[in-house]
Order: sequence, then C-alpha cells, then structure tokens
Amino acid sequence: MNRNVLSRRVLASIAGVTIAALALAGCGGNGDETGAGNTPASAGSDLSKLSGELKASGASFPNAYYQKALDEFAKVAPNLNITYNSTGSGTGKKEFGSGLTDFAGSDSLVKAGDGPADGSFLYVPTVAAPITVAYHLSGVADLQLSADTVAKIFQRDIKKWNDQAIKTDNPNANLPDKNIVVAHRSDGSGTTNNFTKYLTKAAPAWKLSTGDTVAWPADTQGGDKNTGVAQIIKQSDGAIGYVDLADATASGLVFAAIKNKDGKYVKPSLAGTTAALAGATVKDDLSYDPLDATGAASYPITAPTYILVKPTYTDATKGKNVKAFLKWLLTDGQQFAESVSFAKLPAALQTKALAQIDKVQVQG
Repeated sequence: MNRNVLSRRVLASIAGVTIAALALAGCGGNGDETGAGNTPASAGSDLSKLSGELKASGASFPNAYYQKALDEFAKVAPNLNITYNSTGSGTGKKEFGSGLTDFAGSDSLVKAGDGPADGSFLYVPTVAAPITVAYHLSGVADLQLSADTVAKIFQRDIKKWNDQAIKTDNPNANLPDKNIVVAHRSDGSGTTNNFTKYLTKAAPAWKLSTGDTVAWPADTQGGDKNTGVAQIIKQSDGAIGYVDLADATASGLVFAAIKNKDGKYVKPSLAGTTAALAGATVKDDLSYDPLDATGAASYPITAPTYILVKPTYTDATKGKNVKAFLKWLLTDGQQFAESVSFAKLPAALQTKALAQIDKVQVQG
C-alpha cells in the first residue's frame, strides 16, 4: 500500500453516534491531566451504517497516526471510503481552500494566502509529537544541542562538526573535523513552520524567517516530506535535519537531546511531549503552542497537529461522515496514538475538540 495515500471502507449510522461527556474543565496549565491517564469517551458502537466517500490531504507529520487510525476505523466501519493524501501542510491547506477535499491535515495555522478564507474552517486538534533534530555522524551517538547551536547549524553559521559551539554543548564527545550537511523540507510544511517557530522563540541567534517555507542557505539540501528529509540524513554521514519522531524512528535515525527552557537536555519522547502539552495555553479557536515549554521534563520542540473542517457542510452525507470519523478519532482512536510515536491529547483539550466538532453544521 502507498504509505502516503490510505484508502479505507468504513460504514456507520451517524444517528447512533454518542459521546460520553468528560467531566473535565479548562485547558492548559500545570493542572491539566493527560489523555494517557484517562479512558477516552467512546464514539459509540453504531458505526456500521455509514457509507460514502471522503477525500482529505495535508500534513505528513501525523501521517503515521492517520494511517493507523484509518486502518483501525476500517475494522469497525468498513463501507466508507476515506482517502488521506499526505501532501504536506501547505498543499493540504490549498486543496481544502479550493474545495478539492472534505477536510485537511495541518501542523501550522492558516494565514492569508494559504488557501482557506477566514471563517471557512475550524481547527480540530488530534495528537501531538516531537520534532527530532536527527543526525548521522559516525562515532557520535549521544549528541546534545542548545537552541542557539541548532540555529547556527541550520543557518550555516556553523559548518563543521568540531565547531567550538558544538564542543561546548558536548564536552565529552569526540567530534570529527567533518563538514555538516543540513537537510530541510523542500515543500510547504507545518514541520518547518513549527521547527523555525521554535528557533524564533528559543534561539536569539536565529536570523532566518519562520513559516511553512523558509529561504534556506543555498548550500543546504531539501527533501520532500518528512520521509525525504530522513532519507537525506540516512544516506549522508555528517548530515543533520528535522524530522517527526515517527519517521525518524522508522528510518532508524539517531536524534539529539535538545536543551529546554529549564536548562535540561531532553531527548524526543512521548513523555517529554506530554510534559510540554501540560503547560500549553489553548486559545478560543483551539490552536495552542507547546514549543519551548517550561518544565524540566519538557521536550522543547513539541508540535501540535490539526484537522481543518468546514463550519458548515452542504452535503449532508459528507458532513455526517466527517463528524462521525473525527469523533471516533478523538475518542476510541486516541488509544492507537502511542503505538506510532504520537501523544494523546490532554483530556481537557480532548473535551474541547469534541465540542468543536459539535459546532459543525450539516445541511440537508
């Protein structure tokens, strides 16, 4: 099966979809409980009567989770054809804004010119995961990097692995006199957006822009999607790049521990992601920013991801199908996140996301 396009048949009756209320209030703050410690509400057992077709495209960052979720959803509802094309956040937003898809995946927020117009979409958070700073350097297995050092590497102020800044972060490492090969996304990407947004927040040395696309130095290498960046790193001794945890793990990459806001070097993990989520403030539109979060255990390059949906679906069947699938994704579907290197939503944010889906109107 093509890893970037997953098609599943799923069948259910929207009338029977029930959501058990979660008695949890508020979002963000240190008092938030995480989904890992709570049993999610169930999307109901009446998913065997839906039929039709849904098309979606977007972020490659959460693609491993969406693949797994769709595969599991097919077991309970095998008569709805859902296609998610992992194109990258930039293309996903454009296709959704042009009416080519029924929903879209994006790791970055929608801005003017991205595709969807103001008022034409709602954010639905789904899961979160770390963005790794993955590298391939023979003989060095436990690299640790501060935000400023990462910034200087990616904007090419540092070009050798034995540069003094890297030595300062790694006083006991045997760093070679080897050129650094920088790998980055060549397509419009929410992963790029979150990675550069982190550097803007955490690294005073960062002087490039932030966004889905960035004007990288000419002597760097671009790869298509997270998998393309992972491939460059894997094939090039001396390479470094930013890749989601699922693709970095699948490619067998090594990743650095990153110095967080509390001064601790933390490797990317689900525990570090959950710690970062606990301190994130959630806005009224359900967007939130867990980057450079406080807390000794927080992994600083933790990224959210969203599904973009229409506030109103004029096709009743499509609207009901979208709502049914997303309610399942946020309830029963959360249990599959950790198996593919994603963190569940905190329970309070899960509650708000379910309420967001209830706002979606279905006409006809």
